[in-house]
Amino acid sequence: MSALRTHDDTWDIATSVGATAVMVAASRAAETASADPLISDPYAKILVAGAGTGVWEALLDESLVEKVAALDPEIAGVYHHMRSYQAVRTHFFDAFFADAVRAGIRQMVILASGLDSRAYRLDWPSGTTLYEIDQPKVLAYKEQTLAAAGVTPALERRAVAIDLRQDWPAALRAAGFDPAVPTAWLAEGLLMYLPAEGQDGLFEQITALSAPGSRIAAESAGNHRSDERRQQVQERFKKIAATIGLAQTVDLQDLMYHDDDRAPVGAWLDGHGWQATSQRSTTEMRRLNRWADVPTGSDEDAFSEFVTAVRN
Repeated sequence: MSALRTHDDTWDIATSVGATAVMVAASRAAETASADPLISDPYAKILVAGAGTGVWEALLDESLVEKVAALDPEIAGVYHHMRSYQAVRTHFFDAFFADAVRAGIRQMVILASGLDSRAYRLDWPSGTTLYEIDQPKVLAYKEQTLAAAGVTPALERRAVAIDLRQDWPAALRAAGFDPAVPTAWLAEGLLMYLPAEGQDGLFEQITALSAPGSRIAAESAGNHRSDERRQQVQERFKKIAATIGLAQTVDLQDLMYHDDDRAPVGAWLDGHGWQATSQRSTTEMRRLNRWADVPTGSDEDAFSEFVTAVRN
């Protein structure tokens, strides 16, 4: 179970689960600015800079990362390793949408979209509609920040401001979603913040809304690291943060649900009218030459699977 979550908790972009979207966007911004980027997200830095979380904005400063490396090279290595993971994950799911477009799908849904900027940065064919579902304050922050920067969507983007624990299918239909046509669904960076029964319920709702030929891509929740390993890494992060004056942030593991009886994503989909393919994220990281040997790297089971599936 999660240490900090409740059945009715809520958040904005700077708190709780909302702040994890800033962390991910900071990784995309850093990757985009790197010498040999795997992805290009020109809007991530804009979204991170005004979020107000403290630590993630600070990590946009490469000189600060260098200070971390001087204090603890292994922890700096963990940071770069996780940034590589986020880049590989983004690359994988960008390709998922490109494949869906080539298959003729023109209705897209991003669940818990956070600071995802695919509606703004990917090439979309005419007639494509993308629905983004997330907490109202999270969607409002993204829309207002990008609009202030003069950034507009590259397709018909429709925001559905609702918690996924509420009746989001009704809200999605009210926004114009058509369950009779094939849809490409994305659940990226989401399932680990749901309890096991919440994950099952989400997939049941998606399945009910999916016409034959629909596609889904999801990042599995993975397995949590041992308490001892997690505590060691967390204490080292805290020491560095205190030394260089970074504000303390919540341990991300405390926001996640660690349910031992969680159904494997691919197996669940295969048993409910989908044909699924699973790819270990560690394999994809090695394929793209983004794997590194770091203190947390030996816990390969803690890394997620990338799952895609087609509705029968």
